[in-house]
Amino acid sequence: MAAPPDDELEASRAAFASTLEAAAAILPWVGKPRLARFDYKINQRWIDAVRQLASAWSDRHHTMAPIRPAIFGLYCIAIETADSDCLRLGEALASAADQLEQDQPAPRLVAALSGTIECLNDARGLENDAFAERAQHFAQRLEAVAQTTEGTERSPLLDRLFVGEALEQIELMRDALAALPPDVYALTTESIKLAQQAEVAELWGVMHLARQLAECINQNLGDLDSTTTRQTLENLLQSLTTTITAVDG
Repeated sequence: MAAPPDDELEASRAAFASTLEAAAAILPWVGKPRLARFDYKINQRWIDAVRQLASAWSDRHHTMAPIRPAIFGLYCIAIETADSDCLRLGEALASAADQLEQDQPAPRLVAALSGTIECLNDARGLENDAFAERAQHFAQRLEAVAQTTEGTERSPLLDRLFVGEALEQIELMRDALAALPPDVYALTTESIKLAQQAEVAELWGVMHLARQLAECINQNLGDLDSTTTRQTLENLLQSLTTTITAVDG
C-alpha cells in the first residue's frame, strides 16, 4: 500500500493539533486525587459520631436515652465544619431529637430518622461525593416532619399496609439475588417499584435507599454473581428492611 503524500500527512497533523494539545493539557489532571474538603480529624470524628448514633438508634427499642446525646454530639461536629449543609442537617437532627421526647414519636419521624441515619453511616463520611445532596435531602425531610401538625399526621393503617407490601417485595428481591444467575429483571423491577411507592407515601428514606439499590444493580449488571456485589446488594436490602420496619415501629 502506497504511503500518503506528504501534504496529506501535514494536513492531518494540522487537523488533530488542537485535539492533541487539549489532551496534553488535561493529562496531568487525569487520575489526580480529589482534594479533601474537610480536615481529616474532623471527618474521622464525624464518622465515629455517626456510628455511635447508628448504634444508639438500632437499640432504641430497649432504650431511647443515648440517642439525644449522640445527635447533639454530631451537631457539635457539624458546627465545627462551618459547612452550610452540615449545619442545616445538624439543626434538623437536633429538632428531631426534641420531638423524640414525646411518649409516642410519630411514625413519620421514626422513618425519617431511620433513613437519615442509614444514609449517613458511610465509611467516607463528609468526603462522600454525594454528601451535600444527601444532607440537603434529609434535612428537608426532617424539617417537613417537624412542621407536620397533628391533623396532617400519617395514617397508621396505610403505613402498615405499605410495610407489609414492601417487606414482601424485599423477599422477592432476596430470592432474585439468590438465584443462579441472579434474576436481574426481578431485582430491577421490584427496586424501582418500591422507590415509586415510597415516594407516593412520602417515605423519603425508603425511597432514597430503594433508588440507591436500583442504581447499584444497574451499575453492576455484568458482575452480579461476584461475592462483593452480592454482599453490597445484601447490605442495601438489609438497610431497606430496617428502614421499612421502622415505619410501623
